[in-house]
Amino acid sequence: MEKRLVNQWKRFWNLPRYEKGLLLRASVLFPLTNVCLRIAGFRRSKRLLEHLAVPGRAPVGSSPVEQLVAAERVARVVSVAERWGFSNPTCLERSLVLWRLLRRQGLPAQLHIGARKNDQALEAHAWVECEGVVLNDSAEIHRHYSRFDAPIAADEAEKR
Repeated sequence: MEKRLVNQWKRFWNLPRYEKGLLLRASVLFPLTNVCLRIAGFRRSKRLLEHLAVPGRAPVGSSPVEQLVAAERVARVVSVAERWGFSNPTCLERSLVLWRLLRRQGLPAQLHIGARKNDQALEAHAWVECEGVVLNDSAEIHRHYSRFDAPIAADEAEKR
C-alpha cells in the first residue's frame, strides 16, 4: 500500500503543471459535486456549476480536432482524479465534474443524460461529449440509452 502511494505521488509530481492543476481541481470538485447533488438536487447543482463554469475562451485558432484532443486530455486527468480519490463517484458526478472543467477551459462540451429499461428496472446514465465524441464512457453509449435531450422519433418522422 505504501509503495503504491509513493508511486502515485511520484507520478503526480512528474505531471505537467497544467495537468497537476486539473487533477487538483477535479479532486476537489468530486466531493463538492456529491454534496451539492445530495443537498440541492440535479437542476440546482447544474445551474450552480454552469455559473461557476463561465465558459473560458478557446485558444485562438484552435480547430475542432485540437479542441477534441484538449478535451480528451482533460477527460484522462479527470479519470485519474476519480481513481485516486476517496469516493466512488456516480456517472452523474463524473460527468458534471468533467463537463464543468471542459466548459471552464472554453471547450465545447455537452452533458447528456439518458435512460433505458432493463427488465422491470429503469436505468439512467450520464456522459459527456465533445465534437460528437463521447469522452468519459464507451463510444457506443448513445446506442444503449435514450437521451433525454434527443429528438423524439415521431418528431423526426413528421419533419420528413
